[in-house]
Amino acid sequence: MSLKKSHKSYPQVFKDEAVLMVLEQGYSVADAAKSLGVSTSLLYNWKEKHQALQQGITLEESERDELKRLRRENKELRMEKEILKKASAFFAREMK
Repeated sequence: MSLKKSHKSYPQVFKDEAVLMVLEQGYSVADAAKSLGVSTSLLYNWKEKHQALQQGITLEESERDELKRLRRENKELRMEKEILKKASAFFAREMK
């Protein structure tokens, strides 16, 4: 019988504070991770994501959500445009 490992999720505020310990307060990643009770690889990942956000390489969660919404809306509008195009062609033939 295999047991599934559950991953603990941390609030964004906690992640941000952990990264700031390393970047602003001078803690090493290993020391900060040990004092917070997280793995060093996890803290390195948080640090990389934080720096990518600061450099504008990745999108924030709200930006990602907005992008998904806009893509959905764009797809819907394209479908509506196709329907209107077909309907206008149909009615143009009927009028002749």
